[in-house]
Amino acid sequence: MTSSAPLAASLPPAAVTVVLVAYNSGAYLARCLEGLSRQSFRDFVTLIVDNRSTDGSIESLPPLGDRTRLVRMGENLGFAAANNRAAELSSTPWIAMLNPDALPEPDWLAALMAAVERHPDIVMFGSTQIRLDVPDRFDGVGDVYHASGVYWRGAYGWPLGSCERSGETFSPCAAAALYRRADFLAVGGFDERFFCYGEDVDLAFRLRLQGHRALQVGDAVVHHAGSASAGRYSPFTVYHSIRNRYWVFLKNMPAALLWPLLPAYVFASVLLVLLSSLRGRGGAALHGTWDAIGRIPAMWRSRREIQRRRLVPLARILRMLSWSPLLPFRRGPRLRPLQAGE
Repeated sequence: MTSSAPLAASLPPAAVTVVLVAYNSGAYLARCLEGLSRQSFRDFVTLIVDNRSTDGSIESLPPLGDRTRLVRMGENLGFAAANNRAAELSSTPWIAMLNPDALPEPDWLAALMAAVERHPDIVMFGSTQIRLDVPDRFDGVGDVYHASGVYWRGAYGWPLGSCERSGETFSPCAAAALYRRADFLAVGGFDERFFCYGEDVDLAFRLRLQGHRALQVGDAVVHHAGSASAGRYSPFTVYHSIRNRYWVFLKNMPAALLWPLLPAYVFASVLLVLLSSLRGRGGAALHGTWDAIGRIPAMWRSRREIQRRRLVPLARILRMLSWSPLLPFRRGPRLRPLQAGE
C-alpha cells in the first residue's frame, strides 16, 4: 500500500464507494469520471486505484473533487488485488466496481440502489452492458456458469431487445457491479491469485455457496469497451482466462458434481485450447493450462475450506448452473425470476 492510503480513509460518509481500477486506461478513465459526475444518485464517493499506469492517463486527469480520491499502487497488482485494497480502504455499506472503459448512463447508480431497496436480501447486483463500439448490441446481461465449467457474459453480441435484461443471474460481471461490502469481505474478496479475468465468477460462486444470490438490474446501464487495456484475444487475456477457469471449477464445484462433470470439463478444456489455437493463441492457452495444473495443490487447499463452509444443498446448486449443451456456443443469457425462499 502506498502513502496515499490515508487519502482514501478521509473520504466523506456515503452509501456507496465507486471503485475504478485503472491501468493504462487512456481517455476512457476521464470519460468514466465524467459519467460519474452526471449520476442522478449522489450519495457516493469515488476511489481510483491506479496500478502504476505509464500512459499518462492519471497525470492528465482534471482536478479531483472532494468526493474522489486517488490511490497509487507501487506495482500492477491486477484487477483482483486492487479492488480488494479498495474494499478494505472504504467504509461504505456498498461498493460498486466500475471498469474505466465502462461508461455509465446517468441513472446507472440510482437503478442499482433502487434494486437494493427492493431486494434487501440480495448482496450482488449486475448491470446491463452494451457494447461501446456496437451500440445496438449487448456486451452482457450477467455471467452464466455452465456445468462443463465454461462461463461467459450472457447475450454477448446479441441485438438489444432480443432477451430479458433483469432476473437472477449466476454472477454479475464486475466491469459494472454492486456488492454489499461486508459480504464481499467475509468471503475474502476476489482471489488475488487470479490477477484478472474470472475473479468475479469465482467470488459469486463462493457467495452463492454461502446462500447468497445475484440479481441483474436491467435499467442499470453502462456502455462497455471490454478488455481496453489487455485486448480481447491477446496472449495475456487468453492465458489468464484459460488458467483461471480451471481454478474456478476446482475450488468451488462440490465433490458430488465435480467428479461426474469431469469428463465434460475435460472436453470443454480441450475445445477451448483448440479454439485459441485457431486464433493463433494456442501457446498462451497451453501455458495457462500448465500453470493451472501446477497450482492444483494450493487450489485444493482453498477448496477444502470453501466446501467446509458451504451452506446450500446440492439441489440449489444444480439450479444455479446452466445445463444446455447449446447455450455456450450461442453465448446465450440465463436469467431466472427470483424465487422466494431459495
